[in-house]
Amino acid sequence: MVTSPQHKQDSELLLKGAVCALIGVIILLAPYIARSPDVREMMAQGSVVGWFALVLGCAFLARYGLIRWRSRH
Repeated sequence: MVTSPQHKQDSELLLKGAVCALIGVIILLAPYIARSPDVREMMAQGSVVGWFALVLGCAFLARYGLIRWRSRH
């Protein structure tokens, strides 16, 4: 199966968005799930990083959705 360079870029954008959003969610939820108080404190300090990763991932996913929507119209 031959894929175009644009299709490959779109697939990579989807993958990047999903991974960034997943990392953001994990970082934001870690303080509530961790059992060790030290780990909770450390992960709570990384909340800015978690929000950044989540917003960046959502932006990538929105861009992917916009590209797909435009290609159908």
